[in-house]
Formats: sequence, C-alpha cells, structure tokens
Amino acid sequence: MSSAVHENVKNYYGSRLETSDDLQTNAACVMPSRPLPKSVCEALKQVHPDVCKRYFGCGLVIPETLEGCTVLDLVSGSGRDCYVLSKLIVASQKYVQYHQEKFGYSLPNTVFVKGYMEKLSDAGIQNNSLDVVVSNCVICLCPDKRTVISEAYKVLKEGGELYYSDMYASEVVPDSFKEDPVLWGEGMAGALYWRDLITLMNDIGFSTPHLVAGSHIVVHNPEIQRKTGDVKYASGTYRIFKLPQNSIKTRALVTYKGTVPDCAECFEFDASHSFKTNAPVEVGAEMAAILQNTRFSTNFNITMLATPDTDQSSTPQYCHLSPFLLADKLGSSVKQCSKTGH
Repeated sequence: MSSAVHENVKNYYGSRLETSDDLQTNAACVMPSRPLPKSVCEALKQVHPDVCKRYFGCGLVIPETLEGCTVLDLVSGSGRDCYVLSKLIVASQKYVQYHQEKFGYSLPNTVFVKGYMEKLSDAGIQNNSLDVVVSNCVICLCPDKRTVISEAYKVLKEGGELYYSDMYASEVVPDSFKEDPVLWGEGMAGALYWRDLITLMNDIGFSTPHLVAGSHIVVHNPEIQRKTGDVKYASGTYRIFKLPQNSIKTRALVTYKGTVPDCAECFEFDASHSFKTNAPVEVGAEMAAILQNTRFSTNFNITMLATPDTDQSSTPQYCHLSPFLLADKLGSSVKQCSKTGH
C-alpha cells in the first residue's frame, strides 16, 4: 500500500516539521469562522501542550451532538482533535492516560490504530460501524482520494457523517506540482479543485457536501509562491452524510427544538443553514433527508411536504459551496503566524 507519496509525507511530517510554525503557509493558523462552542473551548484547554504544539490541521473538525457516538479520526497526527472529541463523547499514544485522567474517565475512550486510510479494514475497522468520521488536512496529502473517501463511506453507518477540513485549490493543480516533495508535504500538490469534491462525493454515494467554514491560505515562502503561480488555496470544512438509499426526498417544514448542546437559541448547521429555536423553516429535499435520517433527527420537528424541490437544477452551480467565496465574505478569517516574514 505504501507509495513514494506516502513515504515523502511521512518523512516530511516526521523529520522536517517540529511544530506548525515550520509549515510554509498559514494553513494550521486559520481562525474559526464562527465562535467555538463552550464545550469545545473547555476541552481544548485541557489538551496536553505537547499535543497542541504538533497540530498541523487546517480547520476544526468538531461536529455537534457526539454523545454516545463512535468517531474515527483519519490520520490523527498529534491526536489533538481525537482528544477533544473524546471529551465530547462522554498524537500520540503516550498521552492517552494523561487525557483519560484529565477528563475524569475511569477507562480511556480513545484507541489509536495504525494503518492506511485506503484500507481501513486492515486496521480492524468494520464496515457500517461508525457514527462519524472526521479528518483534518490529511486527504490533500493522499494520492488516491477516491479510495480514501470510498473507505470512509463503507465504515460509516447509514445516517453517519463525514466531517472534515482540507486544503482546496482554486483550479485543478498541474501534474508538475506532484513531482515536488515540498508541495506534496505542504498539501498543495494533492489539493483537490473544490468543485471536484462535490462530484467525487456524489459519485461515491454521499450527499452533496455542506460548507461549514472557509479561510484563505497564505503562502509565506517566496520560492513556493513562485512554484504555485496563479493557483490559490483555501481551507474548507465540509459536512457530508451517508443517507439511506431509500430515504424520502421531498421538501419539509422543520422546527429546531433548541436541544443541540451549546446551541440553545440557534443551531448553525453550515454556512447557509441557520435554525433558530421554535422558528419553522422550509428546507430542500436533501436537507430534509439529512435532518430526518441522522443523529440530528431528535433535535427537530419535521413535517414532510408534497411541494416540488425548487432547489434542484440540472446544472447546479454550487457557488455557495466555494471556500474561496466564503472566505471573501468573512474577510478571510486569517491569523498571521510567526513565520510570516520568512
């Protein structure tokens, strides 16, 4: 399973990078586009400093309503996201006991397994066994994204969610980028053109992606700027669902109950859907199917409608799913890193 790309990425992150400051972009410094829930802030404060120091993610992959869920973090790195998730559910193996004691668990609820994202069954992960799969800026480092996404689809239960942040390109990256080990290590050579993500997910069987957050990625290294030319990069966080094949696809009137933790007054599902408590709103067929068939179903009163779904189009533009446009709208939400002047 190991390839030249796998070995290059392993060496890049194993020997060249000590902390996120060693990256040549601000990818690990992008700021959340909305306030962090109180429970996430509290969990982050309790994560070991050495784990946070070696955080190389490009977003925050902490979806809501995780109590009782089984969650897989693809390529956990230092383990920062894993430990935050473990706190919300009720990197490094050596910190498991530290976080078990810090969070007050009698037994650890985090297990690290070694394997390839392209073959999750070899790591002992069963099909249809997980509620949520998360990933933070690692699929851009993988040469075979279709296989990785297909594996995520297989291990998720029906109604399960793939929630992940990654680096995306403003256009299809040239093949020449893939010959450069630094561009691979920084995620630029393997970054998907953002529109191709939508096609890939639909081909595999997932729902249309829902964009949660977006930030521009700034390249600090002049040599890398020269190599990448006009190709721009952004961090995008998407949530995608494995819906039942026979799920009913009609519009619906939904009313949020105010029961998602930390979201008593309003639940921001993504950048385009915000549900106020006790305020009925009509949603399209796919959103209706998501709210009806996932772990969010108990948080909504749902009335299916017979009206046609006017959101559907033979040639959807998906502009609202562009992380670049969302970053522009939000003023980029970029935090400058200490390496800015390099």
